[in-house]
Amino acid sequence: MASAANCVVYFSSNTNYVTVSELKNHSLPATFVSRPPNNNTLGKRSHYSVRLLSSTTGINPRAAAPSATAVENDGSFPDTDMVPTPKVIIDQDSDPDATVVEITFGDRLGALLDTMNALKSLGLNVTKANVYLDSSGKHNKFCITKASTGRKVEEPELLEAIRLTIINNLLEFHPESSSQLAMGATFGAEPPKETVDVDIATRIRIHDDGPDRSLLYVETADHPGLLVELVKTITDINVAVESGEFDTEGLLAKAKFHVSYKGKALIKPLQQVLANSLRYYLRRPTTEEASF
Repeated sequence: MASAANCVVYFSSNTNYVTVSELKNHSLPATFVSRPPNNNTLGKRSHYSVRLLSSTTGINPRAAAPSATAVENDGSFPDTDMVPTPKVIIDQDSDPDATVVEITFGDRLGALLDTMNALKSLGLNVTKANVYLDSSGKHNKFCITKASTGRKVEEPELLEAIRLTIINNLLEFHPESSSQLAMGATFGAEPPKETVDVDIATRIRIHDDGPDRSLLYVETADHPGLLVELVKTITDINVAVESGEFDTEGLLAKAKFHVSYKGKALIKPLQQVLANSLRYYLRRPTTEEASF
């Protein structure tokens, strides 16, 4: 159903809560909890801590068999087939008015009507854009807006809910994908054959992107709630997140954020502090208080 996930995320925070790029076609119910930011502010942006509630992800303990009315699958695929890498892309850059979602899973995807209906249940408008084929498979692209505002999504919690909803439907209608997804270990029919070593997988790079902002790259093992927690970790040290892109590709997550401190690019000591904070968060032991 889906393959790599790219999330281009815009965070504009001159209010006390997380701001999200606005979507145009659908509205979302108030299913997330946002904690007000601390008193320190960065220019026009405020800091915040956010937490994604498990009830919003729609992920079931195990993926159920597709119903008779399911339209996700194009056909049957024998177990001997090589399972492609699922990819989900959530793109905030290419359309000024909508969040663009692209889902790839080789050539195995159907119409994805169930996925679009699941996103609509979050209070979003979903418009099918186009389907195209290339050497990597069949790409399904459609646009998402918030029904309440008609504008693109900006809240990281909601963007994470979109990502997890897509992955949940991928696990349900294409259970063979679970062996290729990090979340297949918990929610899929078959867990990945190997787990990703976080120490080996984690890569963090920061460099200047002009005088007013820096570019932060993070690559690490995927897990539910990762997007929200990365943003929280960044803003907890008073660094503003201006925009971003989030990719989920198989077992890995790849994030790219434009960040700044008081409207300026991060100086070298602050870059080191940010990198150390992210490494500590990403490598910390799992606790009972799950992020999803």
